[in-house]
Amino acid sequence: MVSSIRDATIREKQEARMKTYDPQAMYSEWMSQLSNQASLQDWMKPAAAFTDGTIMDTLKEIGAQISPATLGKLQSDYMQEFGKLWQDFMISKVPDFSDRRFSSPDWHQHTMHSYSAASYLLNARFLMAMAEAVEASEKTRQKIRFAVQQMIDAMSPANFLVTNPEAQAKLIESKGESLAKGIAQMLADMQKGRISQTDESAFEVGKNVATSEGTVIFENKLFQLIQYTPLTKTVHQRPLLMIPPCINKFYILDLQPENSVVRYAVEQGHTVFLVSWANPTEAMADVTWDDYIEEGAIKAIHLAQEISKQKEINGFGFCVGGTIISTALAVLAARGEHPVSSLTLLTTLLDFTDTGVLDVFVDEMQVQMREQTIGKHGLLPGKDLASTFSSLRANDLVWNYVQSNYLKGESPPPFDLLYWNADSTNLPGPMFCWYLRNTYLENSLKVADKLQVAGSPVDLGKIDVPTFVYGSREDHIVPWQAAYASCSILNRKSKSKNRFILGASGHIAGVVNPPAKKKRSYWTNDKLGADSDAWFKGATEHAGSWWPVWAEFLAEHGGKMIKAPAQPGNADYQAIEPAPGRYVKVRAD
Repeated sequence: MVSSIRDATIREKQEARMKTYDPQAMYSEWMSQLSNQASLQDWMKPAAAFTDGTIMDTLKEIGAQISPATLGKLQSDYMQEFGKLWQDFMISKVPDFSDRRFSSPDWHQHTMHSYSAASYLLNARFLMAMAEAVEASEKTRQKIRFAVQQMIDAMSPANFLVTNPEAQAKLIESKGESLAKGIAQMLADMQKGRISQTDESAFEVGKNVATSEGTVIFENKLFQLIQYTPLTKTVHQRPLLMIPPCINKFYILDLQPENSVVRYAVEQGHTVFLVSWANPTEAMADVTWDDYIEEGAIKAIHLAQEISKQKEINGFGFCVGGTIISTALAVLAARGEHPVSSLTLLTTLLDFTDTGVLDVFVDEMQVQMREQTIGKHGLLPGKDLASTFSSLRANDLVWNYVQSNYLKGESPPPFDLLYWNADSTNLPGPMFCWYLRNTYLENSLKVADKLQVAGSPVDLGKIDVPTFVYGSREDHIVPWQAAYASCSILNRKSKSKNRFILGASGHIAGVVNPPAKKKRSYWTNDKLGADSDAWFKGATEHAGSWWPVWAEFLAEHGGKMIKAPAQPGNADYQAIEPAPGRYVKVRAD
């Protein structure tokens, strides 16, 4: 246990720590723990050993410590709670605890299982209290907290057949069939290199996800450009260009008709163009960030202008797509071009001061390692990114499925969002390394003229258009306060052009929240200041989806209504193939 923390925090062992997020390594570690009864029993013993000299030495190695007074108080409180728990166990009194992993009656009806869960939770609380009490830099403390939380989540008694009464009951009830099926599913997942979170056979891109009608009218090695078929007789004269993140497939914006952002925009009378990024293969191993800006975003902007015959269009970026289109617009501004009448940024980082828990994966050592291996030529495998994001919510995206798929032999139900989540993409090494260093590590993008991209200085403040900025309140990838910070960067001369909307839920569920479902809520406040907390204190909460507010914003900047185009493209850019196109169907595994 001490070595797990040490490997996760000592800078000299960064490479070993990074490998722990590989699915194959995770399975191997889980299987070894599965057969190690002594290790499991550690969670049912007092945690005094966790505070011996070894762990204190480890903390000193990484420049951290816990004050003797704080440690003594933690130990005293812990031993009191453990003593009471042990007394209850000796008289067969079922302890009282609340955790959704142990909500089944099986955990509460048997003293041994309830004691197992209660002692695990007590030890977990103690270890996290220690992590919180560490005196070190915030970055070091965050890494320690993350490493300890990963270890705690992995060692839950719910994750092992020998200590999971629900799985044991299922084994007896099915006469062994559940275990046989679970092993088969685990072996299949090991072959894939990832955990199955949904019934992937239930979906097919272009058949029941990414089904909005449209046409691919341009392609190069970086992307295909889709023009969607109008659903109204008249449309706004200025089209909407949507740039999704290149680290995932675009169809998170077009899952199914009832929850499609693309279809919603088309229904509001907008001619929608969308960038479908290529899933990089070895042929793209030399592609740079400059290429994504020049041959990707800027090319798409010029195409939308040319095909619509409009000097100005409406721009849209989601997550990394928002960073890409903002960089492209800054480059164009430096060249004297101002091609958008409005800009929409959803869960986008321009100021990388606060990158949330992702910060634990980025430091000088890790970035240098990436630069040395793939910085000039190579690919970042999509499964590496998928494993990283799954580790951010390990209980929901890893161990929940270990329990249901493997221990209980249950098949995951079909879920379009989780199918998309498993459809990962690779990234070109040079592009990824530039992005890591200049944004997450050095936070240079927000500094006017510090960076040169595609031969032009980047000054985001020169983007001088009405901008709709959206953040999700529970976003663990782009903290909403970080999304809010974009309002202080854009429109330097006229910040009144910026508008910020805060939605409920997380990075994806907050964005994909169609009005028809009447779910969640959002907050508005027209007074934008530098302090995000002050903005929230003065904000008004509204029930339902924020999409209609965005639709009003787009309509305001979409220009007059004109007859909908009868055909996609123009004489120079004609139909290549129906949407969603070939590029989005290329898988990384």
